[in-house]
Amino acid sequence: MRAEIEKIQQMMEDANYVTDPAIATSVHLAMTLKKPLLIEGHAGVGKTEVAKVMSRMLDAHLIRLQCYEGLDAAQALYEWNYPKQLLHIKLEESTTHTLREKEATIFSEPFLIRRPLLQAIGQDGKPPVLLIDEVDRADEEFEAFLLEVLSEFQVTIPEIGTIRATHPPYVILTSNRVRELSDALRRRCLYLWIDFPGFDKEVRIVMRKVPGVNEALARQISRFMESLRTIRLAKVPGVAETLDWAQALASLHADHLDEELVLETLGCVLKDADDVKRFKRELTSSGLKRFVATEG
Repeated sequence: MRAEIEKIQQMMEDANYVTDPAIATSVHLAMTLKKPLLIEGHAGVGKTEVAKVMSRMLDAHLIRLQCYEGLDAAQALYEWNYPKQLLHIKLEESTTHTLREKEATIFSEPFLIRRPLLQAIGQDGKPPVLLIDEVDRADEEFEAFLLEVLSEFQVTIPEIGTIRATHPPYVILTSNRVRELSDALRRRCLYLWIDFPGFDKEVRIVMRKVPGVNEALARQISRFMESLRTIRLAKVPGVAETLDWAQALASLHADHLDEELVLETLGCVLKDADDVKRFKRELTSSGLKRFVATEG
C-alpha cells in the first residue's frame, strides 16, 4: 500500500503538483474505491488543481462544472437546442411527415446539448475526471439533484431514454465552505481538507511554479506569507496569491524583500482595503522583520 501511495505522489509531482502523503492517499483511494472526493479548504490552496493534475496523470479528459447560485439541472445536465429545433421545424413544414415523426426527429441526439454532468456520464472509452467546482455556491435543491446523479451515474431523458455511464467518471468536488454541505453529500464522498501549506512546502511550490525566483527570495516570500496569515484578515491570501506575488517580484528582477518593495507590490497579495490598512499598521509598529524573520 505504501508503495502505491508513493507512486501516486510521484505521479502528481511529475504532473507539476507539489503534494504530500495525505493528498496522495486521498487521490489513490478515490481512484481505487471509485468514490467522489470532496476537497475543502481555504480559497487558493490548490483544491481545483487536484482534479487538473488527476486528468494529466491519468491522461483523461477533464470535465468541469462550475457551480454558482441559481445553477439548475438543465444547466448542469442537458438542454435542447431550441433555435436548431425551430429551424428544423420550419424547413420541414412542407414535408408529409406526421407530427409524431417530426417530434421524434427534433427530440433526438443531434438536437441535444450535453452539459458537464451528461458529458461525464456519456463519455466513451477512458473514464473522464469530473470536477464539480465550488459546490457550496449552488443551492440545496441542486445539491439534492446532484446526489441522485452521483449515486447512479445515469440520467433519464424522457424523449430518448436512460443514459448510463459505462465507465463512471472520477469525481472531485471542491468547497470553500461558503455554506455547510449536507450530511447526505458528505456520506457519499471521501473527504480531504487542504490547509495553507507549511513553510517548506510553500518554498517548494514557489520554486517549482516560478523558475525565475531564487531560493533565498522564495524562502523570504514563504516566511512572509506564513507570518501574514497569522494576522486577522478578512481575505487571507492563499497559495495563488503567493505565486502571483512571486511572479511579480521575478518580473521586477527582485532578489530580496525590503519594505518599499513590499508596499509597492502589496496589491498582489491583499485584495481588501481593510486588510491593507491592518497590515500597514502592523508593519509600522513591528517593521518588516516581523514578517521576514531571519533564518538561522
